[in-house]
Amino acid sequence: MTTMQTRRQFLTTLSLASAAGLAHPSRLWAAEGSLETTTVRLPRTAAICIAPGYVAEELLRAEGFTDIRYVDLPTTFAPIDAVARGEIDFNLNYAINYVAAIDAGKPITLLAGAHVGCYELFAAEGIRTIADLKGKSVGVGVLGSIGTLLVTMMAARVGLDPAKDIHWVTDPSVKPRELFIQGKVDAFLGAPPEPQDLRARRIGNVIVNSAVDRPWSQYFCCMVGSNQEYVRNHPVATKRALRAILKAADFCATDPARAAQRLVDGGYTPRYDYALQGLREIPYDRWREYDPEDTVRFYTLRLHEVGFIKSTPQKIIAENTDWRFLNELKRELKA
Repeated sequence: MTTMQTRRQFLTTLSLASAAGLAHPSRLWAAEGSLETTTVRLPRTAAICIAPGYVAEELLRAEGFTDIRYVDLPTTFAPIDAVARGEIDFNLNYAINYVAAIDAGKPITLLAGAHVGCYELFAAEGIRTIADLKGKSVGVGVLGSIGTLLVTMMAARVGLDPAKDIHWVTDPSVKPRELFIQGKVDAFLGAPPEPQDLRARRIGNVIVNSAVDRPWSQYFCCMVGSNQEYVRNHPVATKRALRAILKAADFCATDPARAAQRLVDGGYTPRYDYALQGLREIPYDRWREYDPEDTVRFYTLRLHEVGFIKSTPQKIIAENTDWRFLNELKRELKA
């Protein structure tokens, strides 16, 4: 099968999915008004769990956006900073990262939950539980990264003192996954395609899978966020972009094979098999069912308990969330 044929089939399937999920689009668009801008910018990173953002390209075009840009960004932190600076317009990122950024004063508005559970905590042989991490080393990209935040919360829940009982290892020149493979750390937190690669190579074992292990599986992993000023000044564009992203999440859930091929064809990841496995394992169909406000409340409380933030859930929910677009789309995009 050629790349052109694959892309044509993907677009055909996506067009059918778009049409099925949005009855009488012209009528809805007339009610919404005209787009305030036809440009939309999203991040391009190594994380394939944010596949709805990549798969949404043609859906964004169908929503009236004519200039769709994917901005290269190096880390999971970079997109949130770029959103805060107004350099990208929409971002799928872990709820913990958003809460920490909002607590730091960054002008971000959370719009919806995207999916559940993409992170897995890998550990060396002999380590079977979080409690077994006492006295062990955990590799993280930088202190304050998602690896630090999430593993700290996990450790605190089982009675460990993360600051004293865990040895945090950072190395700016080597990724945590490589440190783990080399045996230089005892554990690290991985996101697709890292877990798929390690399982294929039979390296380490998973002691927490946020897609299936409670309480993490009961809340959104990645959420959709935007710049506060963008949402305020571009309500029509915000709703249409969010609609495209959520419909793309549905597509990832119902046709992961074609979505995975789109990631490969677009150059977002080189391995189709890892992409397919990752998309099949991540619950992309929960955005209608789970309450994003519950996720914000849960992670704000957990981060406050371990001393990472000072904000209360009430403050963040009141000042940095806007669920009106999501609520409208839930009614429009009924399963």
